Amino acid sequence: MATTPLFSPNALAGKRILITGGGTGLGRGVARHLVANGAEVHLWGRRPAVLEEAAAEASADRPGSVHWQTVDVRKADLVDAAMDEIWAEHGPLTGVINNAAANFIAPTESLSARAFEAVTSTVMNGSFNTAHAAGRRWIEGKTKGVVLSTLTTWVWTGSAFVVPSAMAKAAVHSMTMSLAVEWARYGIRLNAIASGPIPTDYAWEMLNPTDESAIGATQADQVPAGRMGTIEELANLTTFLLSDGCDYLTGQTIAMDGGQMLAGPGTFAGLTSMTNEDWASAREKSKAASEAAKSQRGV
Repeated sequence: MATTPLFSPNALAGKRILITGGGTGLGRGVARHLVANGAEVHLWGRRPAVLEEAAAEASADRPGSVHWQTVDVRKADLVDAAMDEIWAEHGPLTGVINNAAANFIAPTESLSARAFEAVTSTVMNGSFNTAHAAGRRWIEGKTKGVVLSTLTTWVWTGSAFVVPSAMAKAAVHSMTMSLAVEWARYGIRLNAIASGPIPTDYAWEMLNPTDESAIGATQADQVPAGRMGTIEELANLTTFLLSDGCDYLTGQTIAMDGGQMLAGPGTFAGLTSMTNEDWASAREKSKAASEAAKSQRGV
């Protein structure tokens, strides 16, 4: 779905924006739009080859506008060190997009403690670590900043079969509201986008691995608008929220889902129809996708 550009090429001029989980999926897709609107972009992730490729793609028309680091956002000391490197080599960030995530569908009773931790530590701890590291530096330097988090509409409704993700994203929703009040006096804004289904390769392998799992939150026919969302639409809203055009907007999670939540909501509740055999098949396909991703990680 093509859209007419809404912003000038200088809409984000002078902005230095970090995207966690920026090597793939929504983060990678949004990066090139931020560059097109004038921003300098920094990508964090755990797979160096993927990050290098994403940076080259996003900066194709503006060489040198995108930089990348391998960072495990679950570890506060690594986040802090990477922030130091950005501040020292490039200057202060003006915005952070908490996009790093982990998720997969599974009956909750089958989850191991390790699986629960893998999802919640990336989404909740990673978002806090990144927001905290940037926020402290903005406060110390007396500079303004924006934290924008990628959420889902499950923060309001919960969702069966993705309980760790629903819990962790609800925590980030709470962080957004809480820190918006605490840090407003410093000129720091926190907002979030709860998007409906926008297909990306790896995420869809984990959330919709088989024909039997094609139910609910990942399905266009469950969206009143009758279609999936697009990266361009997400990038437009992201650009607006990172710009100087809405300094009075803070503490909000904005649903951009074609009306799915109001009509459904768009969760994975329909997966109750899957049999044990269906779950075994989904688990094998998700495991294969996860192992392929792990083999490329640098941290």
